[in-house]
Amino acid sequence: MLKTILSISGKPGLYKLVSQGKNMLIVESLSDKKRFPAYGNEKIISLGDIAMYTDSDDVPLKDVLQAMKVKENGAVVAIDPKKATTEELRDYLESVLPNFDRDRVHSSDIKKLIAWYNLLVSYGMTDFEEAQDTETEVNKGE
Repeated sequence: MLKTILSISGKPGLYKLVSQGKNMLIVESLSDKKRFPAYGNEKIISLGDIAMYTDSDDVPLKDVLQAMKVKENGAVVAIDPKKATTEELRDYLESVLPNFDRDRVHSSDIKKLIAWYNLLVSYGMTDFEEAQDTETEVNKGE
């Protein structure tokens, strides 16, 4: 699911990949469902390709979001990322990902993480595990 959810630099919110054209993607805003083209010169990244820095290995975003889902029982995060202090943000991330790299993960990253999680949950997108894992198991049985 996260492979088709995109972040576009300079544009607020998250977008769902609808289609691909030559040198562009057709995306749909999660918030207002408007569709528009996103071109190759824009910095577009799939949430499935993002990872969080830790003291050992990088942890895929899907694992962090899943840990947040477990902590919050599938509900939105209680703290407001816009009003929270840096210490509150770091304490929250530590409760979800205890070994995050305190030097490379900035408070702005944590704010974005919480905002993305809340947006995904509010639109009913809480299946953070990759569908490919299920498909692979089904194909093995054939």
